[in-house]
Amino acid sequence: MATPASAPSEMAFFSLLARSGSFSATARELDVTTPAISKRLAQMEARLGVLLLNRTTRRISLTPEGEIYLAHARRILAEIEDMEQLVASAVAGPEGLLRVNATLGFGRSHIAPLISGFAKLHPEVQIQLQLTVNPPPVGDDAFDVCVRFGEPPDARVIARKLAPNRRLLCAAPAYLAKRGAPQTPQDLAQHNCIGIRQGGEAYGIWRLSSGKRTETVKVRGNLSTSDGEIAVNWALAGHGIVMRAEWDVARYLRSGRLRQVLENYQSPPADIHAVYPQRHQVSARVKAFVDFLAHHFEKSSTRSAGLVSNW
Repeated sequence: MATPASAPSEMAFFSLLARSGSFSATARELDVTTPAISKRLAQMEARLGVLLLNRTTRRISLTPEGEIYLAHARRILAEIEDMEQLVASAVAGPEGLLRVNATLGFGRSHIAPLISGFAKLHPEVQIQLQLTVNPPPVGDDAFDVCVRFGEPPDARVIARKLAPNRRLLCAAPAYLAKRGAPQTPQDLAQHNCIGIRQGGEAYGIWRLSSGKRTETVKVRGNLSTSDGEIAVNWALAGHGIVMRAEWDVARYLRSGRLRQVLENYQSPPADIHAVYPQRHQVSARVKAFVDFLAHHFEKSSTRSAGLVSNW
């Protein structure tokens, strides 16, 4: 049985091996031979009494037991790093690895530039940004901070609201001149609506509220995509009506390239949150990064006519 002193070392080794994807790549990073990596893994598996990796001549893959070990190893290693950083925080600034997840369009346009600014202030923090169509599961240990839209997830995570945000219905003036503007949510059934397949929301179902009344409309159209930026570009080209977050269409509404329709109806909120596991609330790097995001979005908050002027 491994001693407490050796356990973190084994977990770090296995986490690196899983991330590297091969014995040879791990050996290069640790500056040892490939047989040494194979031997160390075999010793771990012998001690645990299970196989952690499937080996073939071309690749390695995690066994179910390896998946369990890796998930817990990553969590424990992160907690150890957070504990050490918390102890040292009185004399040192944020440091260590920070893994950030955001959606494709918003991450590319807004989070990536903010990370650039944060990195200049805190050069001791190593930042990995991954952009995905859909946010990772709440319990996923692969990220430290996720920037999400919509209602915050459950109580297993901390969600800090960064900025209010609305989803707006809009279309190009040319489309509205040709097809007319909808006057009620039910009119949308007669329009070409551009579909966006993202997140866990039901595809093609738009919910619009006015006062205490909420209407659910099944919309249709000949164009759909998983990329919101593409959907907005199709709307700009006059293909139909799109429902999109305010940050993504505000500049086109200001310029007149898009016009909002059904202005008196509201869709479910798409507020922007920084979401992170409860165990990271003591992490200096997570706290510094979330504070940095919050400060930026506070300065860039909604101004005239409810549109985000800086976006």
